[in-house]
Amino acid sequence: MIISFVILFLLSFSSGISNSNLSAQCPMCRMSAEADLKSGGTKAKGLNAGILYMLGFPYILLGTLGYIWYRERRRIGEAEQISELRGLLEPHDWKTS
Repeated sequence: MIISFVILFLLSFSSGISNSNLSAQCPMCRMSAEADLKSGGTKAKGLNAGILYMLGFPYILLGTLGYIWYRERRRIGEAEQISELRGLLEPHDWKTS
C-alpha cells in the first residue's frame, strides 16, 4: 500500500512540475516576470521553475522520512514478533525438586 501511495505522489508531483502554465509567484514577481517575457527574456520561466522546486522539496523530504520511519517500525515489529515466537516455542528448563 505504501508503494502505491509513493507512486501516486510522484506521478502527481511530476505532472504538476511539467505543466508550464503553472504560476507560483507573488504579484511583484509576476509583474517583473511578465515584463521580462514581453521583452523576450527567459528569466521568468526559470524563476517559476525554481519556485515550484522549492515548493515541492519539503513534501519529498517529509515523504522520504515518513517512509524510512515506517520501514524501521515495521522491521522492529517483526523482530519483536520473532523473539516472542521463539520464547513460546523453545522448551523451558523446569527444575523439579
